[in-house]
Amino acid sequence: MGDRTKLTLLAAVALGCVALFMLTHLSGNLDYIVPRRAAKLAAIIMTGVTIAFSTVVFQTITNNRILTPSIIGLDALYLFINATIVFLFGSQAFVFMDDNVRFLMSAGLMVLFSVLLYRLLFRREEKNIFFVLLVGVIMGTLFRSATSFMQMLIDPNEFLVIQDRMFAGFNNIHTDLLWVSMVTVAVVLLYFLRFARFLDVLALGRDHAVNLGVDYDYVVSRLFIIVAALVSVATALVGPITFLGLIVANVAYHLLSTYRHRPVIAAAALIAVVMLVGGQWAVERLFTFSTTISVIINFFGGIYFIYLLLRESKSW
Repeated sequence: MGDRTKLTLLAAVALGCVALFMLTHLSGNLDYIVPRRAAKLAAIIMTGVTIAFSTVVFQTITNNRILTPSIIGLDALYLFINATIVFLFGSQAFVFMDDNVRFLMSAGLMVLFSVLLYRLLFRREEKNIFFVLLVGVIMGTLFRSATSFMQMLIDPNEFLVIQDRMFAGFNNIHTDLLWVSMVTVAVVLLYFLRFARFLDVLALGRDHAVNLGVDYDYVVSRLFIIVAALVSVATALVGPITFLGLIVANVAYHLLSTYRHRPVIAAAALIAVVMLVGGQWAVERLFTFSTTISVIINFFGGIYFIYLLLRESKSW
């Protein structure tokens, strides 16, 4: 079966999941139900495509298939920001704070952290991106530890507010935030088009890319910031989904017989849409909201991550 046929089948499955999500139990006040489902569906698709795209690009610039952008600590920083707000101002701060302000603050701080992390460290350590990743892991651990410390000190009722932020959810998507997110993602992707032609060459490694005339440091630094911006927007909108990118990127590479990024990114995006839309439908119709989509994805993603580690260890 050719790659084009596989992509067509993936697109058909994705459309089937979208139709199932939109049309199941479609009765009652359609003027209320349809717009809410459409907004939720748009958020799911945008999140899936953004995370899939970011992970494939991130794995290319790090030349490692078991890494995801969450390794630099963005998920931990998101939880730290929300925990700090509750710790300093109480859970009522989420009630009185404007949603747009909270979204822009969370996304802006995550992007700023990524820029500072890369700019300050990449220049000092002989331009080694793996040193940046190592410091990102340490900072992520620091943010998680600080978040846990604040959770121990706050009122148990307010802890529930933080706990709710720990898992991604699509049930309370604000339309204004959705539009802001979509516009931001569109602008970032337009900027990415300047560097899209370098991805296939970057996959060959630093030495080959430099020999082929690529300004490696410049291109990688821009792609790093693009990835950080996209992941920050998706995380600030719906919350952290740690293992989604790991799953869809590796499954896309496994399904296709090519390493060209255009079909791989398309396949990863379609797989992400299938997983998120189908998973959200299962959460609502089968589990009756007794769990969240991120819990399911992280459970299977953790198992898949262990499988990848075992497979890589056998090849060493």
